[in-house]
Amino acid sequence: MNTATAPAPGILWSRSIGWLLFLGPFFFLSYGFANTMAARWQVSNTLVYEWERHIPFVPWTILPYWSIDLFYGLSFLLCRSALQVDRHALRLLTAQLLSVACFLAFPLRFSFPRPDADGLFGQLFDALAGFDLPYNQAPSLHISLLIIIWVRFAGATRGPLRWGVDAWAALIAVSVLTTYQHHFIDIPSGALVGLLCLWLWPDEGPTPFSAARWTDVPARRRLAGRYLCAALAAAGLGVLLGGGGLVWVWLGIALALVALNYALLGPAGFQKHDGRHALGAALLLAPYTLCAWINSRLWTRRSPAPGLIADGVWLGRLPDSRAMEAGGFKALLDLTAELPAPRGPWAYAQLPWLDLVPPDSTQLEEAATAIEHLHRHGPVLVCCALGYSRSASAVAAWLLATGRANSVESALAILQRARPRVVLSPQHRHALARISPPPEYSGGA
Repeated sequence: MNTATAPAPGILWSRSIGWLLFLGPFFFLSYGFANTMAARWQVSNTLVYEWERHIPFVPWTILPYWSIDLFYGLSFLLCRSALQVDRHALRLLTAQLLSVACFLAFPLRFSFPRPDADGLFGQLFDALAGFDLPYNQAPSLHISLLIIIWVRFAGATRGPLRWGVDAWAALIAVSVLTTYQHHFIDIPSGALVGLLCLWLWPDEGPTPFSAARWTDVPARRRLAGRYLCAALAAAGLGVLLGGGGLVWVWLGIALALVALNYALLGPAGFQKHDGRHALGAALLLAPYTLCAWINSRLWTRRSPAPGLIADGVWLGRLPDSRAMEAGGFKALLDLTAELPAPRGPWAYAQLPWLDLVPPDSTQLEEAATAIEHLHRHGPVLVCCALGYSRSASAVAAWLLATGRANSVESALAILQRARPRVVLSPQHRHALARISPPPEYSGGA
């Protein structure tokens, strides 16, 4: 018998070089065009905090600043599939397009005089000044590209090498300030562009917009409108407050993305896989995720413990690892799209459903099947953010599909004995009414 293992994926030289031959000239042409236009317009607008005047000019940091050019090219060597090469290149290209569009639409100028530097450092500054004028500020393209490149290196390194990658990436990020290339506001805006590119072009699987369609579900349309209004209010407040108040803009961006998910993208927009959100989605949505977690704990503070429904199937809120261990659960069915799940030795399955949107009968049947499968491992906890609606409807579907309940009302009665605050809307009940037990359970219970 041939026991030879498949060779490790190699470097896709031709594909990577092809992309670099396009991206390199495109970078200098588009970046230079934005610089030239800002100089022609004699841009004098600037956005700077007073405290930035205390940032020292550190000539040697021009070395890490320049080093991103090297890592830009090397990052393609870490791609191990044609899809990874293409997605990495598309991230870099998208960052360039978005940044240049901002440079042209909202041109800004760096406002501090740069001190002279001598020796090698001075020569590197002179070379930089040969094509980089004091424009192209927010968002910092340097920071956008750094995030995209750092993710590629961080995913391919471990241990001390990973620590070195992280430390050098942090040094590159700081260098945009200490070389007097950017003001502070350029950094978070550049990070936003970088994270957006990670979200738009995931390493694996479909892109967020690949199966996008405007929803015809009234609940989703209504919630999308509410989230959009909240997003505009939060972003407007951040702009009005300025300074540290700009953190409200981050919340506004997160809520706008949630609105987009409800209106167009569905649960796929949250990019949750194996219980965790992809890095871009996790950081873009972080303010919303924090609010959703706090809300779940406030609503369930009086009944945090799950309830036993029947035969080792429990219903409750999304647990942490300690709750899973304390409950002795051997499996977890996670129905949240918006919250990360705990990790541990238990069997895990996820069916990401949008909050406050009643599932249809097909989703309920899928959930019932998943519960029955996980049930083989031992006690299983079925959860959503609160344990009152999404997860309750899933367990109700399991009760009906396995004959443990012979009607929607009897299933609801079983649920409410364990968790009195369970809520099933008329839409939930209509979908559950279409669940019927298989022939072996036709006798009912």
